[in-house]
Amino acid sequence: MRIETDMLGERSLSDDTLYGLQTLRSYENFGKACHRTRLTLIYAMVTVKKAAALSYLTLARQENSEEVPLWEAVVSACDRVLNGKADDAFITSALQGGAGTSTNMNVNEVLANLSLISLGYPAGSYDIIHPLDMINRGQSTNDVYPTALRIASIHSLRKLSEECASLQEALQEKELEFEHIPKLGRTEMMDAMEITLGSEFGAYAQGIARDRWRLYKIEERLRQINLGGTAVGTGAHADRKYCYLVIEQLRLLTDIGLATAEYPMDMTQNQDVFVEVSGLLKALAVNLMKIASDLRLMASGPAGGLAEISLPPLQRGSTIMPGKVNPVLPEMVSQVCMRVIANDTAISLAASNGNFELNAFLPLIADALLESLELLTETVFLFRTRCILGIRANENRCKELLEHSATAIYHRSTSIGYDAAEKEYYQKSE
Repeated sequence: MRIETDMLGERSLSDDTLYGLQTLRSYENFGKACHRTRLTLIYAMVTVKKAAALSYLTLARQENSEEVPLWEAVVSACDRVLNGKADDAFITSALQGGAGTSTNMNVNEVLANLSLISLGYPAGSYDIIHPLDMINRGQSTNDVYPTALRIASIHSLRKLSEECASLQEALQEKELEFEHIPKLGRTEMMDAMEITLGSEFGAYAQGIARDRWRLYKIEERLRQINLGGTAVGTGAHADRKYCYLVIEQLRLLTDIGLATAEYPMDMTQNQDVFVEVSGLLKALAVNLMKIASDLRLMASGPAGGLAEISLPPLQRGSTIMPGKVNPVLPEMVSQVCMRVIANDTAISLAASNGNFELNAFLPLIADALLESLELLTETVFLFRTRCILGIRANENRCKELLEHSATAIYHRSTSIGYDAAEKEYYQKSE
């Protein structure tokens, strides 16, 4: 066992525990009330730490400093974490007080101890490599955490945008496949004018195309970062040479065109960019939910509903009614969309409750945003592969419903007048 001490006292940790006292205190304070901080955010934060370590390594080599082997060990420790070799050591709750300080300390302590062990020192030998004096040098949770969230969000947005592109293509394929099938259009759930089944899917594709473009463009907003601004955006305790180098290193490590914010204090205080991103995710969720709802209705039946299309049968739909198959994929899509819309509300509330130079509720913003991104990416993939691609048109049913509708009368109104056509409609209905 090893003993670690801070101003609140001392605690014991096993010799092989990679995290330290501050992580332990966080775990005791916030416990298991919520799931752990997402690894996508952890890895992004470790990437920031690696960029910082590489920057200090460069400066140390220029100065022939004794710290060169220490920084080399830190870089190696970052690589070890990014390769998934220390996932179990990141135990902080996703929801925590302190604007993310607990997670930053968890990362600092794990990297410090991995570095120490690689150099032959026991974990906790912080007189050699200190979690704050070295791993967190020139940094603050207040610039590391939001920078990491921007990086994680951009990588996730790129994946989601690609999935949206594939979904758009799948819908356009259905547009071409069904373009020859006339069917009854509906407004306010009532019979309307004649359309084609293909045009219906083409309209869905257009909505997803807009979502794809919006997600692609929003990356520009996220590329500005406040790294180097430290606690309140003024750059206190951050060396100018480091500030220049770390952004360059981070660009190389992430393959993202990151840039220092013109006014770092703004990005430390204000989290409206994440609200904007979440709003676009909500827009996508709204479109997906509308499509899913339409598909459920068009596939309803098969005997007592519209039955204009057939969805791929995926699993038994009832424990009491043999042969029943439910539209489980559209239902799952709708539930995911409801969660994303709820997350957008949470993000809006959290962002609006920041005070002065910091938003204490950034952990909620991060967890909700990353959850929405992960859910939507996987859901769009499943919607396309398990549902859209397997949809079949019931052409005869589309024709039957169209022929029994009043579409022909609607068209006659231009020649015989609205009132006469309306009279003819009611005569046919009797």
